[in-house]
Amino acid sequence: MNRIDKKFSDLRKNGRKALIAFFTAGDFGLTATKKFVIEFEQRGVDIIELGVPFSDPVADGPTIQSSSERSLKRGTRLKDIISLVGQLRKKTQIPIVLMGYYNPILKYGPARFISDCVKNGVDGAIIPDLPPEESGELTAAAKGRNFDIIFFLSPTSSLKRIKMVSGMTRGFIYYVSLTGITGARSSLPAGFAARVKLIKKTSDKPVCVGFGVSMPEQAKRISAVADGVIVGSAIVKQMEKNSSNKKFVKNVGNYVHKLAEATHQ
Repeated sequence: MNRIDKKFSDLRKNGRKALIAFFTAGDFGLTATKKFVIEFEQRGVDIIELGVPFSDPVADGPTIQSSSERSLKRGTRLKDIISLVGQLRKKTQIPIVLMGYYNPILKYGPARFISDCVKNGVDGAIIPDLPPEESGELTAAAKGRNFDIIFFLSPTSSLKRIKMVSGMTRGFIYYVSLTGITGARSSLPAGFAARVKLIKKTSDKPVCVGFGVSMPEQAKRISAVADGVIVGSAIVKQMEKNSSNKKFVKNVGNYVHKLAEATHQ
């Protein structure tokens, strides 16, 4: 049982849901990235998604695009992020997933990517522009390696696709709550709960909801029906807002703690 499976197993035993926090690795520097991972774990985050910066993040809105640009300007590379996780494993065993686009992985080499991730304690990957039908090389490299390739479902996914993704995804299903790019929204899409319930009837994998989540009230509503809540753009916005503050990391941690409390209720 890997870290992701163990985390969901432990949460189920305690009747709790997962808070999954995304932010771009290398945004404000890799040293800050390490501090945020440790802070977020202490403030109740269950799983970390580290974004891999990319020059053409087609699934992302302005907030995450900007964080990716900042990270790239600092010279952050995929190998640096993988190595950073290896350093973090001396201090924490929180599940860590890399979220990024396929081009950097393809250039790195899918087999080498999986191998280096496993060696450094990365638990999985989420790749928005890699549909399951085209993932054969990567999923083959991950087979038997205790490394989860996590796939998406959306509000427009057919029952046939729900079954297909359920059979292929590992760790959890990432349910995109809306049709569009990432970004904090003030309200949840109508009908999201019914879609989550349909997926859960069809699949035995944990279902986690992301895209558009920004407030504790939203996290609480989602956790009532799903197995996990994914928050990204709203956290990155808090990083931007507090970046010049001496209590930079702590202030963002305070915001994340409120999300964790709402998710775990």
